Amino acid sequence: MTTVDPTLSYELKAALDWWRLAGVDCDFVDDATDWLGEVDGANGKAGPAKSGQAAQNAGDAAGRKIDAQGGSTQGEPEPKAVERVDLLGANPPQTLGQFQEWWLTAPGLDAIGPRGRVAPRGSENAELMVLVIDPEQSDRETLLSGPQGKLLSRIIAAMGLSEEKVYFASALPRHTPMADTDTIAAAGMDEVTRLHVNLVSPRRVLAFGAGIPPLLGHGLTKDLSLLREINQTTPSLPLFVTEGLDAMMAMPRLKARFWRRWIEWSAQG
Repeated sequence: MTTVDPTLSYELKAALDWWRLAGVDCDFVDDATDWLGEVDGANGKAGPAKSGQAAQNAGDAAGRKIDAQGGSTQGEPEPKAVERVDLLGANPPQTLGQFQEWWLTAPGLDAIGPRGRVAPRGSENAELMVLVIDPEQSDRETLLSGPQGKLLSRIIAAMGLSEEKVYFASALPRHTPMADTDTIAAAGMDEVTRLHVNLVSPRRVLAFGAGIPPLLGHGLTKDLSLLREINQTTPSLPLFVTEGLDAMMAMPRLKARFWRRWIEWSAQG
């Protein structure tokens, strides 16, 4: 009995299926690239491989037509309007000390209330203000006291800075997994963050988290490579936004990417 040699196309398909089963479907460089994706005939670009639930999701997405003005032609519900609240009130904090006290006691700052909030730490006119989206899950009395904080301490030491010259803050007062930062910012939290930064008046701002731009103020793009400064009531402050500390811990290559971008950004003044 003679055997038929497999064709080249069969071998390629088998190899790709093997990698998919192994859970490897992206080539991680500076940015993830879907190198097992199918080619979109319309534009020649690779799209996500369609199999199982992914194929169903892709089919559902393809069935939704968008008109020239960007609106849905199939009666999709419009996003609910977010009610904006003046969280700062008629008498907002005027000093950093007042803000820190207000941060821990203001009843309307989040849905849970004051109990369990984590305070920022540091002094005004800091050499660097570090801003994260929210405290770590294990934080109680001290912000960034867990694994992310340890990584941050090593980063700051590598920058040649003393932690006494750094102000540590979070844009949200408590640990908030999967925070919808767009909605939270639109509801008024962006003004709180802007006031916080302004009262600290640091020399530079380093913000961690891909979802943090909406919380930093109006008009900031989510393209992390384009964020250069934050406008305050005082002159604009140099701003560097990068991936979250949790993402860096999960994907070590992001640390190298961060350092390369930080060095390039720092060299610009």
